[in-house]
Amino acid sequence: MTRLVALDLAASDAFVTHLIDVWAAGAAVLPVDQRLSRADKAALLELLGAHEVVDASGRTELATGRALEPGDALVIATSGSTGAPKGVVHTHRSIAASSSASLARLHGSASDHWLACLPLAHIGGFSVVSRALASDATLTVRADSDPATVAAALRAGSNRTSLIPTLLGRVDVSAFETVLIGGARPPADRPANVTATYGLTETGSGVVYDGSALDGVELSIGDDDEVLVRGPMLMRGYRDGTTSVDSDGWLHTRDSGSIDADGTLSVTGRLDDLIKTGGEKVWPEQVERVLDTLYPDRTSCIVGVPDAQWGEVVVLVTDRGGLVLDDVRGRVKELLPARCAPKHIVVADIPRTTSGKVRRNDVRMVAERALSDAD
Repeated sequence: MTRLVALDLAASDAFVTHLIDVWAAGAAVLPVDQRLSRADKAALLELLGAHEVVDASGRTELATGRALEPGDALVIATSGSTGAPKGVVHTHRSIAASSSASLARLHGSASDHWLACLPLAHIGGFSVVSRALASDATLTVRADSDPATVAAALRAGSNRTSLIPTLLGRVDVSAFETVLIGGARPPADRPANVTATYGLTETGSGVVYDGSALDGVELSIGDDDEVLVRGPMLMRGYRDGTTSVDSDGWLHTRDSGSIDADGTLSVTGRLDDLIKTGGEKVWPEQVERVLDTLYPDRTSCIVGVPDAQWGEVVVLVTDRGGLVLDDVRGRVKELLPARCAPKHIVVADIPRTTSGKVRRNDVRMVAERALSDAD
């Protein structure tokens, strides 16, 4: 029986030591997000069937453990940007395949020094650790990704890291050889040493770098322009026994996109986020990229809000005031079809997951409440 050991530990050398020990014992690990409340942690452990938990006080056996399959190495929660998180099960083989494909593209080696400063309970942070272990590289693990932490790591010799896009404007990354970003749309003016990755928890981290699939990764476009991914780094399945991998080995990502003649992948957005207004389609991320260019000093999020006349209306939620609706609509319509221009503007904080993804469902509810209160 393969046991599941939850690591309720801050990002640190101790976390990595426990990870290595758990794997050496033939068990699998469940990294626990340190931002969760005690109640949410307990619910997660029960939901994902952990046999024991390791925290600062030691080891505690749990009564709700459920066995995993031989070869399973990791159960990691999805970001939960569109609902409750799922437990994604990866095997030692899939983790090794993910690390190998990434390191091959980056020409990684034991001479590298990786900085892991993203939450280890998300695949973007955890994969930095697994990549460093696979290549026998030096690894610095920190619980924060603030400018001081990044600067200290650089002084200590770090040359590679992973960050979320929102950090790029706050930290100086020019001295890194490689900065991988994912979790949200990349800035259009990112530095040359910053690589935009596309991947999911289910793919074991990024499988497409700057639009190009890693070695061993197959891409296809399915029904409704859905991006499909196939390769040895895919998850075994979800903890509840379901899977989004079909009988031919294709992972159904629920992302919409296209592949050009050169094999470059372009992702339009989440199929679940598509706005249908007046019988026409609007992709939020397409509008957001334009708004990022027009108003680079603010964060913009586009959502669809139910409307009796149009079905849905396009709403801009932004973290700063001062925009005039008619001006925004006019500027957007110069670059995109008129249907993409927002009909309302709501000023509010934009909630994100710890991996940097916008919690679009939460933003939608904020917009709905604001518009309802304004009526």
